[in-house]
Amino acid sequence: MKRIAVLTSGGDAPGMNAAIRAVVRSGLNQGWEVYGIKQGFQGSILGQMLLMGARDVGGIIQQGGTILGSARCPEFRTVEGRNQALRTLNQHEIEALVVIGGNGSQTGSYELHKMGFPVVGIASTIDNDLYGSEITIGVDTALNIALEAIDRLKVTASSHERAFLIEVMGRSCGYLALMAGIAGGAEAIVIPEAEMPPDRVADEIQAAYQRGKAHGIVVVAEGAHYNAEKLAQYFGEHEEQLGFDLRVTKLGHVQRGGAPLAFDRVLATRLGAGAVDALARGEYGVLVGLNTNQVTTTPLEEVVGRHKVLNPELIELAAILAK
Repeated sequence: MKRIAVLTSGGDAPGMNAAIRAVVRSGLNQGWEVYGIKQGFQGSILGQMLLMGARDVGGIIQQGGTILGSARCPEFRTVEGRNQALRTLNQHEIEALVVIGGNGSQTGSYELHKMGFPVVGIASTIDNDLYGSEITIGVDTALNIALEAIDRLKVTASSHERAFLIEVMGRSCGYLALMAGIAGGAEAIVIPEAEMPPDRVADEIQAAYQRGKAHGIVVVAEGAHYNAEKLAQYFGEHEEQLGFDLRVTKLGHVQRGGAPLAFDRVLATRLGAGAVDALARGEYGVLVGLNTNQVTTTPLEEVVGRHKVLNPELIELAAILAK
């Protein structure tokens, strides 16, 4: 092998740049040329590639986002689009591809693998829903951003004796909301894996009021059926159920921005180097992740279409600690 490429796809996650850096420098250490593909799979179709050296990735480990960019690419979902991507990769004499991203991105990786092209995926998504890695790049930083917001909002909530609905990202996975709620001492946590109807949320907030609390904090996953918007609408119509004035804060994409914390920098570095190691030993069609603090590989066919299940003990613990 003489020439590989790396791309970032899907939603950006703090630590992606650290992973790019690790892939480039580890690849150079193997004696390979390493190309960066701009704008994800779209760049693989259009040939948006640049040769990257060690200095090209200098000073990026602390940067959020991705220097290679990311874009939606409906064309890649078609056979014609993937065939064009393969033609473009072959024209540039790219012999293998490293894909940094989450579920949708690794589905694309798997499609290329099935077409016979050597691909290795790196687990990167703040949602932490990707099967094959206990924790993915960006999760720790996004979680700490959410926690800082909860801590700040709890101060103002107590000052004014208010309830706050705080919506965090995570798509259909409640991991971020659950962990942020536990660490932030929330009175209630609403997640897709353990739905809580509005009247029960009201009961939890009212119970907190009766216990003498000066605030009510409810952490809501954006993918929950009763998300922050629906809950706010319900409580607007049933104000008497709360016992607190209610405010809504959606953290949204602020969780993705900013510099990755130390854990994500180290995780991304380990996974990036692990992807190059997998290519060097001829192991293709796998996802590189972290399990029991070891860099591991999982076949993409086992990853695609599956989601991690939240630990039910943590869901139960959250309910106990909210008392």
